[in-house]
Amino acid sequence: MLAPDALPDEDEWVPWVEPAYSRQEVNAAAKLLLRDTQPSVALVDWTRAHVIVNNWRAAHAYPLNAAAMTLRLSARRVYPSALVSRRIKRLPSILVKLERFPELSLTRIQDIGGCRALVRDAGQVRRLTRLYTEGHLAEHIGRVDDYVKTPREDSGYRSVHLIYRYERKQPQWEGLKVELQLRSSRMHAWATAVEIVDTFTQQTLKTGGGREEWRRFFKLMSSAIAATERTPPVADTPTAPAALRAELRDHAQRLNVRAVLTKYRESINIAQTAPKGAYWFVMVLDSEKREAEAFAYSKGNLDAAQAFYEEIESAGRPEINAVLASVDQAKNLRRAYPNYFLDSDRFLRLLEQAVA
Repeated sequence: MLAPDALPDEDEWVPWVEPAYSRQEVNAAAKLLLRDTQPSVALVDWTRAHVIVNNWRAAHAYPLNAAAMTLRLSARRVYPSALVSRRIKRLPSILVKLERFPELSLTRIQDIGGCRALVRDAGQVRRLTRLYTEGHLAEHIGRVDDYVKTPREDSGYRSVHLIYRYERKQPQWEGLKVELQLRSSRMHAWATAVEIVDTFTQQTLKTGGGREEWRRFFKLMSSAIAATERTPPVADTPTAPAALRAELRDHAQRLNVRAVLTKYRESINIAQTAPKGAYWFVMVLDSEKREAEAFAYSKGNLDAAQAFYEEIESAGRPEINAVLASVDQAKNLRRAYPNYFLDSDRFLRLLEQAVA
């Protein structure tokens, strides 16, 4: 579905949003939103807090664009077919993170803007990581979290995260940070399956929560994929191939994983258009109605895309999952965000191989 007036003829100029409030104001506004259910919060204060927080989020679009351009050039040096996508972190996800870590302030969250590079295998992930940590780009990298070398023990998540600091010629965005995620296609298939199960079973497997049997299944599956990529397994999972295969098969059967993921994929009704000039996409997944839509905007219509995205989020409907994202070509939208299309085919093929 195409949002009204989304694609004007002129789309070269992008109205990048600049930070309009101090960091103290931004952090105070975020704290107010965390307690917005209390009667003591006046509507006018709550509305202004939303404006301040959304301005801070939107201001990350410019450094995010700069980081994505650099990442695309770097990723295609190691894999010509590398896919780079970007997104602005959802407000509900930001508030959940602030609730989980009370000592954390909004301006210290480093993944409000996020870029992801998908390459073929773990070897290419390592090569791409070295381009950032050992080359001229290293001066922009503040932190490296290598979840390939040491997978997350609470979830089994595998990827490499780099914190990229914007330091260019535009002082208004100086110091804003963007998270870069470097994944192989197998790592991405695993992460997609986790997000699909989270969405339709109302779990928090992605952040290490959820039901124990599902959490164990994804840890085992992560170790099975790691074995094919010759990288370290998840802690506390079998290292002997036969033992890993047997436990993984048992969990897959008891949870009926194949049937569950196939049911979600076949039940979703997808409405997607990709008109000429589409650059920004607001993807909306309704887990209750089992419907997904992708709303397209031109490159120069970022402000309209952001306004529409904020309107969806402000509705406060937990069954609605939305993201403002961009890919280099509209045809790559499904490849970059298969979780919004409930596309678990690659993961199910990996599961078949792992238990065969």
